[in-house]
Amino acid sequence: MLSRVAAMPYSTSRQDAFKQSTYRRIYPLRVVGMGLGGLAIAGVLIEQHAHPWRWALMIASCLLWPQIALLCARMSANSYRAEKHNLLIDSAIAGMWVALMHFNLLPSVVLVTVTTFDKLSSGMRRLWLISLPGLFGAAVLTALILRPPVQLESSLLIVACTLPLLVVHTLSSSIGSYRLIRTVSRQNKLLEQLRRTDAQTGLFARDHWQQQADAALQLFQAVGQPACLLMIDVDHFKQVNDTYGHTAGDDAIRAVGQLIRDCICEEDCAGRYGGDEFAVLCQNTGQPDALGIAERIRTELLTLRLPHHPNVRLSSSIGVAAAAPAFSNLQAWMQAADAALYSAKHQGRNQVASHPTAPYAAAQVRPA
Repeated sequence: MLSRVAAMPYSTSRQDAFKQSTYRRIYPLRVVGMGLGGLAIAGVLIEQHAHPWRWALMIASCLLWPQIALLCARMSANSYRAEKHNLLIDSAIAGMWVALMHFNLLPSVVLVTVTTFDKLSSGMRRLWLISLPGLFGAAVLTALILRPPVQLESSLLIVACTLPLLVVHTLSSSIGSYRLIRTVSRQNKLLEQLRRTDAQTGLFARDHWQQQADAALQLFQAVGQPACLLMIDVDHFKQVNDTYGHTAGDDAIRAVGQLIRDCICEEDCAGRYGGDEFAVLCQNTGQPDALGIAERIRTELLTLRLPHHPNVRLSSSIGVAAAAPAFSNLQAWMQAADAALYSAKHQGRNQVASHPTAPYAAAQVRPA
């Protein structure tokens, strides 16, 4: 009665394995739920001075049935389908006992509610709805056969015997919900991290980097806090792929990403712009300092060696643009940094150039 299966994303084979092991997770919950349900039933049977056959039926349905259900699922070729049938039988048993308890209000309502809730939380689509005919059908059929008198009142003994099922089920449901929320929260954080990160380089993905750059431009326009954009292009990167293969190209991209991350400050935001192009947002940084960062990246890249491809040599062209009042939006700022990048390329590559309309436009740092 306390079954709960959390649905999680898996590959097809893992999902199948997860489904086929459902009965193992449900078994201890069924043992506890049926046991506590048996306690609630026992309270009613004591009040009714029930015949021994009803006590025997209670023992069979609440203590023996969980073991039988486990055995049936374990021996079945499709244990998931067998466990689904077991859950439907759980509902029929609960319905039968509603009539056998003479419809005693408190334990009957608790049994029906707990049993239905467990179908909702099982993760099996529409199982709760499918279980309702068996639940109410068993109650009606038992009532028609035995014609028990209706005794709605619940004595203190019955209340005391029913409370453990109610309390334990509520606590287990709360704990299950808490764990599910924590799991979903962790997965959401992981998805957000994956969304923000370029898988190959570990730098920020383009969308996230642009969001940060747009925020920095708005901050500049609001309070004048300086910021600079660096657009970085690996020179003749296509030749690396053509000469050494795409494996070498992938290694080079990863190495460049790590090098850029090592050369910038913690508050800066480095991202992959696309292909062999990278971008860096230098926050709270004026153009002279940004030019120094760009030159450090350019210089370090000249000494970069790939462990598995030692013959690969890399250089870069870098364009720098400081935030300026003329840039009304992020696109304009990026175009300015891109124009500086192409200026560096046209002047021979392997150098840093600043946007010509920005302050310090004449300050271009060239290799010695």
